Amino acid sequence: MNPVRTCLGCRSRAERSSLLRVVARDGVVLPDPSATLPGRGAWVHPTSECVDKSISRKALGRALRVAVALDTTQLERWPDRIHRA
Repeated sequence: MNPVRTCLGCRSRAERSSLLRVVARDGVVLPDPSATLPGRGAWVHPTSECVDKSISRKALGRALRVAVALDTTQLERWPDRIHRA
């Protein structure tokens, strides 16, 4: 049985393999496609809709347990990279 995680954007449960793990490093939210970066991670569908919802709901800071404002620029660009490939 594959691990199941909850997307921060749409709040639906999905297999870990279909979600993108993100981590906070020095106040910046980084995509972690290999799911190997150290630290607490959160999961989101790699679509612009789910990424935008997770940012607007301020779910990233809560899920990553970070009290400072997070820079989400790199995460916002991530769905564009997937759709161009």
